[in-house]
Amino acid sequence: MTALKQPLPPLLLGALGVVYGDIGTSPLYTLRECLSVADLAVNATNVLGILSLITWALLLVVTLKYVAIVLHVDNRGEGGILALTARATVLLEGRGRKVALAIGLLGCALFYADSLITPAISVLGAMEGLGVISPTLKPWIIPGALGLLLGLFAVQRHGTHAVGQWFGPIMLVWFSTLGLLGGFKLLEHPGVLAALNPQYALNFISIAPGLTLLVMGAVVLAVTGAEALYADMGHFGRRPIQYAWLYFVGPALLLNYYGQGALLLENSAALKNPFYLLAPEALRLPLVVLAAAATVIASQAVITGAYSLTQQAIQLGYLPRVPVLHTSENQAGQIYLPTLNRLMAVAVVLLVLGFQTSSNLAHAYGLAVTGAMLADTLLMFAIFWFLRPWARLAMFTLLAAFLLIESSFLAATALKIMHGGWFPLLLGGALFFLMHTWYIGRQRTQALTLRQTPTLDYFLKHLDTTLPKVRRTAVFLTSDLAHAPPALMYNLHHNGVWHTQNIIIKVARARIPRYPTSERIRITHHGHGVSTVHATYGFMETPDIPKLLTLLADYGLTIEHPERLSYFLSTHTYVPSQRQTLGPWQEGLFVFLDKLQQSAITYFHLPRGKVIEIGNQIEI
Repeated sequence: MTALKQPLPPLLLGALGVVYGDIGTSPLYTLRECLSVADLAVNATNVLGILSLITWALLLVVTLKYVAIVLHVDNRGEGGILALTARATVLLEGRGRKVALAIGLLGCALFYADSLITPAISVLGAMEGLGVISPTLKPWIIPGALGLLLGLFAVQRHGTHAVGQWFGPIMLVWFSTLGLLGGFKLLEHPGVLAALNPQYALNFISIAPGLTLLVMGAVVLAVTGAEALYADMGHFGRRPIQYAWLYFVGPALLLNYYGQGALLLENSAALKNPFYLLAPEALRLPLVVLAAAATVIASQAVITGAYSLTQQAIQLGYLPRVPVLHTSENQAGQIYLPTLNRLMAVAVVLLVLGFQTSSNLAHAYGLAVTGAMLADTLLMFAIFWFLRPWARLAMFTLLAAFLLIESSFLAATALKIMHGGWFPLLLGGALFFLMHTWYIGRQRTQALTLRQTPTLDYFLKHLDTTLPKVRRTAVFLTSDLAHAPPALMYNLHHNGVWHTQNIIIKVARARIPRYPTSERIRITHHGHGVSTVHATYGFMETPDIPKLLTLLADYGLTIEHPERLSYFLSTHTYVPSQRQTLGPWQEGLFVFLDKLQQSAITYFHLPRGKVIEIGNQIEI
C-alpha cells in the first residue's frame, strides 16, 4: 500500500478532505430530522434518547464495523464494494459465488444512488442556512444550490488535484468549528452527556416502540458516508483513516450533536435548524459559507468515488467501456469520465428541483446508504468465514449484531418508500439490471463466438503453408488464447495471405487492484510465426497495447517489422435468432449497451492509422 510510505500528517489531512466529507456534513440535518420525522415533542426523554441512538450508531457502525473490522478486509490495499466483491468471488464457488456477485452488484448500484443524493442533500442543507439568517433569502436557496452544484460538475474536467489541495485544510476548519460550536453549548448544559449511556436509547425504544422505527430511519443519516472509510483506503492507507476518525472526526461530530441537543433542551423553538442556531447571529453568514464549502467537498468525494467505482466496474466486466480521461500525469487515481459526469449533473439537478428541501431528500437517502452497508456486511463476513475459520463463532456473533442494526435501519427507511425512498430503489434496481445484463451478455456471447471458431492448435495444424506471405507483423486481440481469433480467421479467408509474424494478445483482468509488473506478461510460441501473449492487469489499471509491445523484447519476443505493424480487430453485430441467449428485455438492452461502448481502438490506445477492423455477425 503505497499510501503508508508517505508521512502520516499529510495523509491525515488528506483523509479529512476526501474520506470524511460526507459523514462530516450530516450534523446539518440529522438531529432535526430525527425529531421532526415522527413529530416528537422536544423534551429531555426524546432528545437524550435520540442522542443516545446517534451515539451508539456511530460507535457500532462506524467505529467498530468499519474502522476496527472492515478496514482489515482489503484487496491488496484497495477497498470499496467492488474490491470486496472481487475478493469474495475468488474465495467462493458455485452458487455462493453467484450470490456474492449479486450482492456486490446490488451494493454497487445503491452506491450510485448515494452518490447522486449526497450532493443534492448536502448542498441544500448548507444553503438552507440562508433562511435562518433572513426569511427574505429563502427564495435564493434552490438557485444557490443549483449554482454550486453545476459549478462543481463543470470543473470536473480539470481534475481534482488543484482543488483537492484545499480540501484537507477546509475540512480541518469545518470539524474544528463543529467541535467548538457543540463544545461551548455543552459547557452550559453538561447534563446532556448522560445520553452516552445506552440505557437512554433503550428507554426511548421501550417508551415509543411504534415511533422508534421512524426515528431510526433518520438516525441512519448520522452514519452516511461510512462506506467512504473503506472505499478510499487505497488512497490513504488504514492508519490515517483510523487515526483521523478516532482522535478528531468522531469526537468533533459527537460534540456537535450533543451541543445541538443541549440547545434544544434550552430552547425547543431551535428545532427549525439547531445546527445554525448553535452559532451566534453574527457568525451565521460565515458559517453558511463554510458549510457550503464543506458540502461541496463532500459532493466532490462521492463524485470521485463514482468515477473510481465505474472504472473498476468496466475493468471487471460489469459495465461497458466509456471514455476515461486521466487528469494527472503523476497520480493514477485522478480520472474524469465525461459521460458519467453529464449524467450525474442532470440527475442531481432533477433531484434538487424535484425534492426542494433537504428534509424531503432525507426520505430517499437512507435506503441507498443502508442497502450498501448491508452488502458490505454480508460480503465481509463471507470472506472472514473462509479466512478466519478458527474465529467463526465470534464472527457469527458480530454478524448477527450488525445485521440486527442494519436491518432495523433498512426496515425504518423502507417506511419512506412512498415519500422519496422509491428513488434509490428504482435507480438501484435499474442499475443492477443493467450491470447484470452486461455481465451475463458478455459471458454468453463470448461463449457463442468461441463455439464458432476452432482451437488455435487445430487451426495451425491445418494451416495451408502454401499461402502467399507478407513481411509484416499482425497483432490480434482476443478474449481466449486457446481459440483462433475471429479477425485472424476472417483476414485469412478474405485476403488469402499470411503474415510472417502474428502476435495474438489477450488482456486478462485479475481481481486485485494492481498486478505485479514482473509477472504481467506470459509468452508462448506456437510455430508458423505465431506467438500468444497473455497480459494481466489489475482492475485499477488501464491497458496500453503499443506500450505493452515495447516490453515484449525483454521476454524474448522481438517485433520483426515494427514499421510495418498492423492491428486487427473483430467488430460484432448482434442479430436475433431462434434460440434465446438472453431474455427479451435483456437482449435489447445488451445490444444497445454494446453500441454505446467505447471502441477498442481508443480503450487500448491503438494508433488509428494502423488498425484494420473486420466485422462479423453473432446470432443471439
